[in-house]
Amino acid sequence: MSNSRAVLRKKRKKRILRLSLLFVFLSLFAAGILFAIDIFYSGYKATDSIYQKLGPEKNQRAEEVEVTKDPFTILLVGLENQEGGKGRSDVIMMISVNPQTEEITMLSIPRDTRTFIPDAGYEDKITHSYGHNGITSTIDTVEEMIDVPVDYFITTNFEGFEDIVDTLGGVTVDVPFDFQAQLTGSLKWKKYYEGEMDLNGNEALAYVRMRKSDPRGDLGRNERQQQVIKEIIDEGTSFSSITKIDDILNDLGENVKTNIPPSKFASFVKLYSKLKNTQINQLSLKGYDDYIDDVYYYIPDQDSLNEITLSINQTLDGESSYNSSEDTGLNTANNDN
Repeated sequence: MSNSRAVLRKKRKKRILRLSLLFVFLSLFAAGILFAIDIFYSGYKATDSIYQKLGPEKNQRAEEVEVTKDPFTILLVGLENQEGGKGRSDVIMMISVNPQTEEITMLSIPRDTRTFIPDAGYEDKITHSYGHNGITSTIDTVEEMIDVPVDYFITTNFEGFEDIVDTLGGVTVDVPFDFQAQLTGSLKWKKYYEGEMDLNGNEALAYVRMRKSDPRGDLGRNERQQQVIKEIIDEGTSFSSITKIDDILNDLGENVKTNIPPSKFASFVKLYSKLKNTQINQLSLKGYDDYIDDVYYYIPDQDSLNEITLSINQTLDGESSYNSSEDTGLNTANNDN
């Protein structure tokens, strides 16, 4: 009799354990569903505020771009707000991607580049293009200068940049040399030492904006920008950042605008995971410094512009153009940096 009671007790304990495990599993499953719903809802709200369709006056492709298959271009613009509500395009990068050949080119255009601004009707610094008709004016100016169509754009202001870096817990960068840079807001000077450094949002912004102390000028600045952008993307797409998705989406929703449809976001993540270790072929715009009416300008070399246009179009067409890097001023930077 005692043996049968012991057997019953064991069976009862096993049944309770199974029920407990089932309860825990169902609780976790339900929590996962609620978390997914929360992410989807937050993502829907954020992408709704992020998305900015270009006006009908902009020529769009006849056929929709399949980003995992078709070559495309993205214009990245970092905005600096001025008093009076006008903004300046302080950072301008044109990225060309060919998913089939797995080639990426990046052109950073110095903010003081003198070029024709269609919406203004005269030549001026390209940084002033945004102040005439927003991102449409900057796109028109870039297309006029290098004769390559812009498929997508992404804009962010400096506050958004800082918020995103802070939400991710900062970024780790490999500082190329010792220098000092002034922080925005506090105007304090920050010392950067050669080697790995952990930076918060405010420090990372000063790191990517500094150029006067860089012996390589805008080229060095452009490479630091590329370095930090990759760190942000890598950290933002890591598993450890999934719990921060609400905050990240809120930061993006408040400070980022793009004409990339929300339906394509997953395709871009898929493409990035495929190309994240691909070398970036960095194009540099040759030119010279000049003063016109006591105002400093960077005057681009027309031959360099022609070579850049050819290189980008060859990337988009799937033709290798990197054997003549000495002539085009092209740098190959590994995306792992």
